[in-house]
Amino acid sequence: MQKRALTRRSFLSLSGAIAAGLALTGCEGQRSDGKTEIEFVSYKREAVSIFEALMAEFNESNDHIYLNFTSPNDAVTIMKTRFVREDYPDVVAIGGDASYADFVDSNILADVSGYPGMAKVQPAYQEIMKSVTYVPMDGIYGVPYIANAAGMLYNKDMFAEKGWDLPETWDEFIDLCEKIKAEGEVLPLYLGFLDTWTILSPWNSMLVELVPSDHIRKVNAGEATFADYYREPAEKLLKLLDYAEDGPMAYSYEDACTAFARGQSAMFPCGSFAVPQILSANPEMNIGLFAMPACDDPDDRIIVSGVDLCWNMLTAKEDHREQIYEVIDFLNEPENLQTYCDDQKAIPCIEGDFTLDPLFDDIQSFLDEGKVIDYPDHSYPSGMACDAQLQAFLLEKDVDAFLANWDNLWQRYNKTVIRKYAEYMANQG
Repeated sequence: MQKRALTRRSFLSLSGAIAAGLALTGCEGQRSDGKTEIEFVSYKREAVSIFEALMAEFNESNDHIYLNFTSPNDAVTIMKTRFVREDYPDVVAIGGDASYADFVDSNILADVSGYPGMAKVQPAYQEIMKSVTYVPMDGIYGVPYIANAAGMLYNKDMFAEKGWDLPETWDEFIDLCEKIKAEGEVLPLYLGFLDTWTILSPWNSMLVELVPSDHIRKVNAGEATFADYYREPAEKLLKLLDYAEDGPMAYSYEDACTAFARGQSAMFPCGSFAVPQILSANPEMNIGLFAMPACDDPDDRIIVSGVDLCWNMLTAKEDHREQIYEVIDFLNEPENLQTYCDDQKAIPCIEGDFTLDPLFDDIQSFLDEGKVIDYPDHSYPSGMACDAQLQAFLLEKDVDAFLANWDNLWQRYNKTVIRKYAEYMANQG
């Protein structure tokens, strides 16, 4: 395994300004009341009320730590700006995604593999945190807290009324779509591909079943091309258009959530993160989630599940490690974690006797068996705008041109990561 990367991303290469002054007295982080202030900055705006309540509960009961938990708009941009100014919070709460990989690569995040509570984190999500980094790394640089899942959302009541079975293979899925289309009462699918990121939901769900889990690292190592892997998922993604609304690129994510909530479609290829939005349009809707049946063998089905929220300690604040761990212990207490899961329709990354929302009934066995893989797009370079490339492909419908363009763009926008991987492999002998 590679040790900590020494390079910094461009947003960290600027000369740091003096840290913004804190409204405290004495040494850094020390309040006038004698408590040590621990600052968490979270990107989960939708959960702000939950964390404000937990912050109040913690501060009322703790006599030596004051928890300051904020969830600003555009939180990741604010985090990066504060890093440039060397105005570091103690913890950033983000997902296990490309931003996490950037922060690890920039030597911003501390290794928390020694956190005692890590033993309670499900191994599958520990592995996901390790897999997100650009090259294999020693350690884990975030404590997984909450996960989500993607696949095919479906209208449980509609399926029960019509007597439709959940498809387990691609052929069964197409047969079901054909049946629903022939009946003509509702659409089989609603897509809402105006917001390009929504295309990544079915794309990710197909990739994890149809291509090797290490395909991106093989491409970065020069051992393969995306054209070797992406033809079948591209063709199947294109096939979804036959069963969806006319001109899905004209309808937004919100449009799709609303249409699905109103019963205009039987299914919606998205994830658990969409359910609160759907329920806002129809609070009584009975929603289920099943694994995307993109494969030919039911045993090859896998759930896309990523770490939606993890606690990441800053290297600049390692002197507060003991206090930070105490706060994380509190947030990870089963009753607090259950509260979050109930409100946000989320999956706990912590092992324990938790009650999941009925939304997850059809994928419970996948979660229990650890048949989960992280979202492949978490390893896509942001500059390449991969979601926009997929939208352009669905408009042009030229698979060969799409594959060639994807490989060309990958080499252009992923040069730094490819170089790092080459250095890593060379160092491994």
